[in-house]
Amino acid sequence: MTKEFNKVVLSIHAHPDDAEAWNAGVLKLLKDKGYKIVIATLTGGDLGGCNMSMEETARVRFEEAKKAAAVLDAEYYTLGGIDGFLFDTKELRLKVISLIRSVRAGIIFTHLPSDYHSDHRTTANIVETAAMVSSLDTVPVKEKPVDITPLLYHSSPLTLSDPLGSQIVPPHFFVDVTSVIETKKKMLGCHISQIELMQHMHKMDDFFGFVAEGNRNYGKMVGVEYAEVYWQHLGGGFQKEPQVQNDLSEFLINKKLWL
Repeated sequence: MTKEFNKVVLSIHAHPDDAEAWNAGVLKLLKDKGYKIVIATLTGGDLGGCNMSMEETARVRFEEAKKAAAVLDAEYYTLGGIDGFLFDTKELRLKVISLIRSVRAGIIFTHLPSDYHSDHRTTANIVETAAMVSSLDTVPVKEKPVDITPLLYHSSPLTLSDPLGSQIVPPHFFVDVTSVIETKKKMLGCHISQIELMQHMHKMDDFFGFVAEGNRNYGKMVGVEYAEVYWQHLGGGFQKEPQVQNDLSEFLINKKLWL
């Protein structure tokens, strides 16, 4: 008998606002298809504040992330890594495995392995490993193994380049998120603390508008107003069913339009 993937999506990224910036459109579309959504971050975004201590910044960003997750009736978890000092450790791998098992994730989204940010790349490596072994009995965590190895997908920031500016592997697919862009903007708009931070770090006066413009640029590549881009992790040890692609087929953009 063929096992079915549990209709729970776990979006697990490095910092509060990552899921909202890179993944929220597809999360809303999948919620509308009957999926339960869970959002998690490996760090609390401790360094991502202005004129606040790390502890106060983490508290503020936790509340912002919870508010954003609530837009999708989603649960939010943060796993205790330190923003800017994120390392791939046994402890964090076990925490991610426990979370995958406790929420019974069938589909997981995380960063690209070649993402521009070192915390993002570390997160991608931790999540990949945790997802691969989450169905194994021998992993030393208390939660019961998931029935089948979850499907793993990678989200993208707003440029298709690696840390050195080179072109990365072209996306496996684009998703038209025009119909849900206002939900995405609402979720991202919960992260008020990031407005001042982005002005300070990147001289960016309109962080939320910058994210929307990135989705608009992706949309222009494939002839829609707004799009997000994704890769499915197809390496050994992972299931290869195109579940997200099938469930969102009416929003999927044919690769031939942009190759």
